[in-house]
Amino acid sequence: MAHPPPAAHDRGHLTPGVWDTHPEPLPVGSAPVPAYGTGSLADLLPTLAAGLGVPGMTAGIGELTPADRNCVFLIDGLGWEQLKAHPEEAPFLTSLLSASRGGTGRPITAGYPATTATSLASVGTGLPPGAHGLPGYTVRDPDTGELMNQLRWQPWTPPGAWQPYPTVFELAHRAGVHAAQVSSPTFANTPLTKVALSGGTFQGRLSGEDRMDAAAEQLAAADRALVYTYYAEVDGAGHRFGVDSDTWRGQLMYVDRLVQRLAEQLPPRSALYVTADHGMVDIPFDETHRIDFDEDWELKAGVALLGGEGRARHVYAVPGAAGDVLACWREVLGEQFWVASRDEAIAAGWFGPEVDERVYHRLGDVIAAARDDVLLIASEREPRESAMVGNHGSMTPAEQLVPLLEVRS
Repeated sequence: MAHPPPAAHDRGHLTPGVWDTHPEPLPVGSAPVPAYGTGSLADLLPTLAAGLGVPGMTAGIGELTPADRNCVFLIDGLGWEQLKAHPEEAPFLTSLLSASRGGTGRPITAGYPATTATSLASVGTGLPPGAHGLPGYTVRDPDTGELMNQLRWQPWTPPGAWQPYPTVFELAHRAGVHAAQVSSPTFANTPLTKVALSGGTFQGRLSGEDRMDAAAEQLAAADRALVYTYYAEVDGAGHRFGVDSDTWRGQLMYVDRLVQRLAEQLPPRSALYVTADHGMVDIPFDETHRIDFDEDWELKAGVALLGGEGRARHVYAVPGAAGDVLACWREVLGEQFWVASRDEAIAAGWFGPEVDERVYHRLGDVIAAARDDVLLIASEREPRESAMVGNHGSMTPAEQLVPLLEVRS
């Protein structure tokens, strides 16, 4: 059984002006919901696979023209706004901005929450988070009552039970399309790769240059091909040093050269799409911008588990306390966060058109998504995450909008 939102619900969307007003507290319906079905990461591979004739696939991003050979290069952490703000560091990528989303010059949306595990699952399965079931950085496993980190897959959970749907790569492979993933050898056999990106062949390459060369080889290996490649260190530099750092800018310069290297090797009848899993915002290290859950008795009252991450929290209440926790969080945080009950977030479409029954109780009793430049840290239980400069997860344009740059041969 799925949980669809009311058909007549008035949702916020990623349109200019939606961030100009500051209601107190923020209405749940004012959150700019990702463009599921027409322009989100979950729509990318189904659109490409539909153009390749894979049965059951639908071209949700109507601006894209089919190609015989398709490559998706996902750059972890490279949001649309960050790319547009750094033309000197990324001249080649900047030259492609007008080609984004089939020549419209517009971005697509990541999906909620805008975080790596959720986004990679959306890309690989072609499904929104409410269906594939990886709806956050950490979420509660209803069977054990423990928090499960879906990026690191800790504690270990049977992958096929957690995410049972086939990937688009698997469906393409069954349909006779050459499917391949080119990434770090570290990711070859991880549970996240299994549930999100498996199907066809996996090519492990250590250096970025080797990945670009291998991706081009895989594209040329068949008349119909669907190839995925990935680079992580733009995100890593942003988390450690911030998107306003020389280290981050250096990573952007490097990945700009990688994209050009791959573009120059495309075999005939190919389309290269450059996208990302989320953007990022730098959060100052002061009490105004970083609220510490572990030191706030009001926010802790009635909370059994704190999941998610600093800008996209899943809050699990002790039995019978969900209503009180919602009221408290809305009162304390409601001017800076969109604060919703589980059912309100589902009704607003935050996780997609509907939420599968197996996913329903993975979502928090209360869900809080940051609108302002603020972070809800947990200094004692999450020391490493609480120390990060760059953060992401919510529905603001800096986190949610990602490029869909295109090069064709």
